[in-house]
This record gives sequence, structure tokens and C-alpha cells, in this order.
Amino acid sequence: MSDLKDKIAIVSGGSDGIGLAIAKKLASKGAHVIICARNQKKLLEVTEEIRKSGGKCDGNVLDISMAEEYSRMITDVAEKYGLDILVNNAAHVGMGLIEDVNLDEFQKNFRTNVDAPYIATKAAMKAMSGKGGSIINISSINGERAMIGMSGYGASKAALLHFTRNAAMEGARFGIRINSITPGPIMTPATKAWFDSDPNAGTAIANANPMGRIGTPEEVANVVYFLASDESSYITGASIPVDGGKSNELYVPT
Repeated sequence: MSDLKDKIAIVSGGSDGIGLAIAKKLASKGAHVIICARNQKKLLEVTEEIRKSGGKCDGNVLDISMAEEYSRMITDVAEKYGLDILVNNAAHVGMGLIEDVNLDEFQKNFRTNVDAPYIATKAAMKAMSGKGGSIINISSINGERAMIGMSGYGASKAALLHFTRNAAMEGARFGIRINSITPGPIMTPATKAWFDSDPNAGTAIANANPMGRIGTPEEVANVVYFLASDESSYITGASIPVDGGKSNELYVPT
């Protein structure tokens, strides 16, 4: 299938983990994917890999916490190619107890996880106005449920969820659909490195999930593809969990 043929898609943080899976999925469905990330070496490797597999892909070295630069990139892409799909995926994961985390460290979560998607959505809505499009924000189960040591990350992802709802209301009349996805534990390279250093953590997290396992980046990418395609044409302002059922569970120690 190539139902995204000739569609232009931007994916932030597209050189690794969930973002890489998203970029590959959209490219495999015919989209011309523009990925942005901080690591130039990874960007070159990924764009070359996607091109060799028959997809269209370009890369931009960019730190999206520099929100104005992110906005400018989106505007430049839209002026050159047009814009149909925006995936705000790149994130900052700040960890630490409230008593140990200073205000600047706390706000770093918001600069990447809220400010950047906000200004990117603003630019994308302007570019999509008149023809429609799909904006997809990758939030987190941490935006729905509390976890010790994740106050900044969780608060920023919760803010992203509600921003998505508000933006969806503003974009709906213009044919711009804006939705979010809340992944649970996903086996990204960062997650694998953590589990390799503490195998007990991986086993405990998998066993605590109703489905008894950790998700894959491809399982998140499949939902992004659905939201990017016309198959989801009457869906906006939604938050779709990809978490093996974890966010539904009322935890009771046994």
C-alpha cells in the first residue's frame, strides 16, 4: 500500500527509537519524510537506510528545544514541498525527586515537550490551512499517571495532552486533525540500555503490564500511521494509549 503517496511528513527525533520507527513506517507508505534530530551521524545513516529501501527521506540537524528554529524549519519545508503530516516526537526525559531538581532542570522538560510542539503546531496549522492535514503529538503514559521521580516529565506530557485537545478544537473547522499517542514502556535503545544494566527492572516492568511484555517502537508507529492516514478522517482531539493496557489498571499490591 502507498496511501500516503506524495504526502509530506515531518518527524522530530526521527533518527532513533520510536521516531525512527515512525519515519520508516510513513516512508514505507509512500510519504516523503523529513526527519530532524541532534545527531548528524545518525541522521545521515537513517536517511540513507530509508532511501535504500525505496523511501523518500531528508534530514535536518536540529535541537527542537530551540523552538523558533524548529518553527522555521517547518515553514521552510512547507514552502518548498507543502506539509501534510507533522509528528512531534522528540522529547526530554528529566528524572529526579522534586527536592533534588532545580527549576531550570524542571523547565527543560517543558521547553522540549510543550514549547516546541506548541510553536511547531502553530507553524504547521498555518501551512495546512485551506487543505487540511494531520498533527500527531507523542505524549506518554506519564502524562496520565504519576510516577516517583518523574514530576517534570509527567507534568510536561500532561500539558501536551491538553494542548492537543485545545489545538484540535481550533484546527477542526479547517480540516486539520490533531491527536496524541500515549506510549507505555517501549523497547527503545534507551530502554534496552537501562534493562541491560538492571535486568530485574525489565522483568518487573514487563510482569507489571497486563499484557506481560514491553511494547515495540513499531507498535507506536502503526498508530501514528493510522492517525496520519485518511482511515482516521473523523478522529481529532483523541489520545490513544499504546501501553498494553497499563493505564487502565488500578494497582493493588498482592
